[in-house]
Amino acid sequence: MTDIPLIRRLFDVIENDIAPKTAAGVARGNKLFGAAILRKDDLSVVMAETNNEIENPLWHGEMHALKRFYELPKADRPDTKDCIFLSTHEPCSLCLSAITWTGFDNFYYLFSHEDSRDSFAIPHDLKILKEVFTLDPGGYNAENAYWKSFALRKMVRELPGSDRMALQGRIEAISRRYEALSGEYQDSKSDNDIPLN
Repeated sequence: MTDIPLIRRLFDVIENDIAPKTAAGVARGNKLFGAAILRKDDLSVVMAETNNEIENPLWHGEMHALKRFYELPKADRPDTKDCIFLSTHEPCSLCLSAITWTGFDNFYYLFSHEDSRDSFAIPHDLKILKEVFTLDPGGYNAENAYWKSFALRKMVRELPGSDRMALQGRIEAISRRYEALSGEYQDSKSDNDIPLN
């Protein structure tokens, strides 16, 4: 499969499977991070989830998706090596570790750590990487013995002209939706008791 159909499908999943759950989660006071797990063979969604930190501060979007994935009956749960892990935002150190421990050999993300800090006013990923692990932005190994990560924006930038333009339009539309969700979260976050809000 070329990158173009895969990118289109991942954007579909963000728009149709993750974002609606995220909108409902933000309305309850959660952050706007979400994730999905897809089968590699047909790109069907196995699990899509969103942040649920108001229940447990560990339930980041990726962590909550993994929790729900492992609640599936074993017979219905594909091997992680047969799956794509999709995150709306570049996973934090907690979620990077969880993706590694659960055996995924890949993950894709749309918004970077810098986007989380600068566009969404949630700086904790970069602060934790710096304070705990002494890593600067981008300092973790994006391709290693466990997995390879893929920045969707970078993938789109590397496409030929007409395809690149169409997919950049999708990124802009998704970005507008998440900017609105971010505004809603920022306006209400003082009402919740999430430790790092």
